[in-house]
Amino acid sequence: MTIRIATAPVCWGIFEFEGAVQRYTPDQVLDQIKEAGYDALEYGPWGFMPSDPVVLQAALDARGLKLLSSFVPVPLVDPARHDEALANALKFGRVLAACGAHHVVLADDSGSVPELVKQAGRRSGSLLAAAAWAIVGEAVNRIAREIHDQLGLETVFHHHCAGYVETPEETARLLDATDPALVGLCLDTGHYHFAGGDAVECIHQHGERVRYLHLKDFDPAVKETCDADEADYFEAVKRGVFCELGHGAVDFPGVMKAMEALGYDGWAIVEQDVLVEDIDAPKQAVARNRQYLRSIGY
Repeated sequence: MTIRIATAPVCWGIFEFEGAVQRYTPDQVLDQIKEAGYDALEYGPWGFMPSDPVVLQAALDARGLKLLSSFVPVPLVDPARHDEALANALKFGRVLAACGAHHVVLADDSGSVPELVKQAGRRSGSLLAAAAWAIVGEAVNRIAREIHDQLGLETVFHHHCAGYVETPEETARLLDATDPALVGLCLDTGHYHFAGGDAVECIHQHGERVRYLHLKDFDPAVKETCDADEADYFEAVKRGVFCELGHGAVDFPGVMKAMEALGYDGWAIVEQDVLVEDIDAPKQAVARNRQYLRSIGY
């Protein structure tokens, strides 16, 4: 039983967030993914990779790559926007299903509320009241049900800093508010640590609800400096709070062993969220991240 390793366009600074600068073409990213030793990837934000499944599949086949999933941020707190959220998830899902992927990685639209961007990593507990969690849970269940019934895809929920599902408590509340038959957890190791948690403890706490894995490291020294400067989430990313794997606080051997103990034999997506200044840096970093995982047996 072996956990397989993939990566994602976010390692090249290709984000969903407004104002993100795209410095690479899809062909460049796909080529560098393959050259770095990966066989599979997530889709990335809408508008970066081709949305025509025929064109996308041809680009993947030319490099021997497999499409696995996509991170899909949607508005969940406002019931008036739930139809919009469902439509957006289905838009991504149709491309994924046509290309043989299996998962939608759903999240709330983190980074869209200025106060949450400012407070990221510096709050605890839960911002939402019980009634709001019921609204969020209803929306996530609805999306997951439609994704499954219409497209045959599984939904996993991604907790994310600078959003309403950031802290360990909020992650637990989200899982409590959703149907285990419909919704699993995508554990992002770096975001969980940024928010004050421990990834291995998360796996032990939530067990079989952890059904997908994003491997991201976290540098507590950068976080400490950002806290002292009252730097917001995006500034923390720019300063390198999500460092290369093996250089931060995340216990990756422990994470992988805990997932294997659950019987997990799926994919783990290497993500190093960066805001790129040196155009050559991502290619080098993704290769080193792959080498690190090989060094610990993956």
